[in-house]
Amino acid sequence: MGTQRGLTSRRRLLLGLGAPLLLGAAGLGYAVWPEEEGAEKVRTDVGPLNRRFWTALGDVSDAHWLGYNIDESDSERTVPGPDVRMRLVGTAHLKRGAANRITRDPAHHFEVKPLSAVPGPLQPYIPASSGWRQSDTYDKRALEEGLNVVPSGTFSFDGIRDLVYFDFVFYYA
Repeated sequence: MGTQRGLTSRRRLLLGLGAPLLLGAAGLGYAVWPEEEGAEKVRTDVGPLNRRFWTALGDVSDAHWLGYNIDESDSERTVPGPDVRMRLVGTAHLKRGAANRITRDPAHHFEVKPLSAVPGPLQPYIPASSGWRQSDTYDKRALEEGLNVVPSGTFSFDGIRDLVYFDFVFYYA
């Protein structure tokens, strides 16, 4: 009977020490495992946005955005075509009062419109009760005059929070 008790104690000791080590190793393996290729990372740097939007919006801050090639396949490498279509989508804060100043411009007729096709990674940064205002004439002027490429898309403004939501595609040749 003495040997049975000794084996049971050793098993308990090994299980007691081995389980936390196994869990720790699994956690470490998950932490260092490479991210999925093509996974969209939300960017927060404002330099590229300020360079691109300065003439249309002025300087922006507190940004959350994505920029990616919409034609790139996630499952396979493709040969680049003659034109690359890049989607730039996200939200950023404007200087105090800028959203109201833009939406009250009589040259543009702004309407309340819901946002459509917000990418999943950006949804946490979109306020639920925003009255987003958008103008086709503002978009056309801002995109054609200020961005120096041929884009298509929209700017939507939340005057209460001084937020802009942008979603457009650039065609690079």
